[in-house]
Amino acid sequence: MRPRPSGVLAAAAAAVALAALTASIGRAQTSAFARIGDTTARSAALFTEAGKVLQHPRCLNCHPDGDRPSQGIGYPHQPPVQRGDDGFGTTAMRCSTCHPAANFDPGRVPGHPKWHLAPASMAWQRRALGEICEQVKDPARNGGHSLDQIVEHMTNDTLVGWAWTPGADREPAPGTQAGFGALIKAWADSGAACPVGR
Repeated sequence: MRPRPSGVLAAAAAAVALAALTASIGRAQTSAFARIGDTTARSAALFTEAGKVLQHPRCLNCHPDGDRPSQGIGYPHQPPVQRGDDGFGTTAMRCSTCHPAANFDPGRVPGHPKWHLAPASMAWQRRALGEICEQVKDPARNGGHSLDQIVEHMTNDTLVGWAWTPGADREPAPGTQAGFGALIKAWADSGAACPVGR
């Protein structure tokens, strides 16, 4: 057997460590928060951990601060499309005009059957994590949803799940959708407290 070069072994070890880190976001990690005795502090800490997903470009790009989405790592969408009245684009430039029902990797075009922007009231770009938290749990800004419905949305909605399978060479959101959903559920179950000053 031929010995492997040390650089290859180091790269493999780094890849395993990165996979372990991203996999730790969620289910396995929610139990670690049980050590935080104060329920409010634990709840805020859970949302802070979930914020690693919420503030990732895969989420922020479709939660723009304004009517134009972002793409990539947060630069303005090209072509310069607009939200439109329903979040699916304007009459002349619907999201589905370019975004197919599934990712088209040869053209680097992301896709999903329900591709659209989040409601303007759920803009997360340029917001502190505490502000995002308040938006998420406020029915007046989250589309009239209860915390249980928010947990369901974040855990099972396939458009949310796209963040972990973005195609081409786009960086996925950290962890898994199931792990993220577990964090959101633990946050809601512990009182849905929001982090302060983040």
